[in-house]
Amino acid sequence: MKQSSKATILIVDDTPLNIKILGDALQDQYDIIVALNGEEAVLRAGQHPMPDLILMDIMMPGMDGYTACEILKQNYITSKIPLIFVTAKRAIEDEEKGFQLGAVDYISKPFSLPIVRSRIQTHIALYDQTRLLEETIRERTHELQLTRDVTIHGLAVLAETRDNETGAHIIRTKRYVRVLAEYMQTIPPFNSELNTAYIDLLEKSAPLHDIGKVGVPDDILLKPGKLTDEEFHIMKKHSVYGRDALQRSEQAFGDNVSNSFLLCAKEIAYSHHEKWDGSGYPEGLKGTSIPLSARFMAIADVYDALISERVYKKAFSHEKAVDIMKEGRGSHFDPDLLDGFLVVQHQFKNIAAACQG
Repeated sequence: MKQSSKATILIVDDTPLNIKILGDALQDQYDIIVALNGEEAVLRAGQHPMPDLILMDIMMPGMDGYTACEILKQNYITSKIPLIFVTAKRAIEDEEKGFQLGAVDYISKPFSLPIVRSRIQTHIALYDQTRLLEETIRERTHELQLTRDVTIHGLAVLAETRDNETGAHIIRTKRYVRVLAEYMQTIPPFNSELNTAYIDLLEKSAPLHDIGKVGVPDDILLKPGKLTDEEFHIMKKHSVYGRDALQRSEQAFGDNVSNSFLLCAKEIAYSHHEKWDGSGYPEGLKGTSIPLSARFMAIADVYDALISERVYKKAFSHEKAVDIMKEGRGSHFDPDLLDGFLVVQHQFKNIAAACQG
């Protein structure tokens, strides 16, 4: 952490006298660090304490100021540090080039120290305001994301409690999905689809997979025995109810919602009971026509159902559940995802053990 409350200025010039003049004029108000050439300036700007502003000469041996500025602006860590060229180059085209490279100001030598001080003060104040605004935006974004996540979890828990489930099922299944997706991210061709942002969407969308159960009558949803064909037909509608509810929410809020999130959530809610061989519901989709998100959810949901106690069955052991899952390779489940599940199955087992309802 920076010890001084003063802003830090990096002065870059190959002439020690110029550094002394600027340093003497500014040291009462600012902490001063120096570099004698472009290479040293690039290195120094990324070190602690990072400068709040850079005063850069242009004509230096080796790496000149233009090149150093270009490198600094290409580096995410140093790109936003305001840079002022202080140089003897006075041509209009030189000044234009400086601004094109990202400098915030251009001061020609010989310079007036009061003007230099004034411009430094202005640009540091603007930089402070920019950083404050960015921090405020980050905090607000985090608050909005947290609110969304809490709302999603609450809706999912509501759906699960109607089915005699607990919130643990929601937590387990979303963690299964992440574990499997992170592994498949290393396997072609999935590595081209599974970036970090998409995996985050999968994890956040997974809790909504059974939200449509809120539309299923209690006498069917809570029936302690085997469902009749007619009752099962009604039960299967929960996938449609879930998709439709999310779709209506999307239509109601339009551009104010995250389309990518709702698309993923709708895919999972609607298609997680589809089967690789086309024997699933609601549409009987087959193979890769089943959305990838729903194929991940199918593995997570079935595994958790197998190891969990239900009113109509006892919980299976992890080993028994894995054996049953193997039988569904290429029929119920995407064979590649099932193979990935077999690789990370012990992580599934650990998640199940750590998160009991």
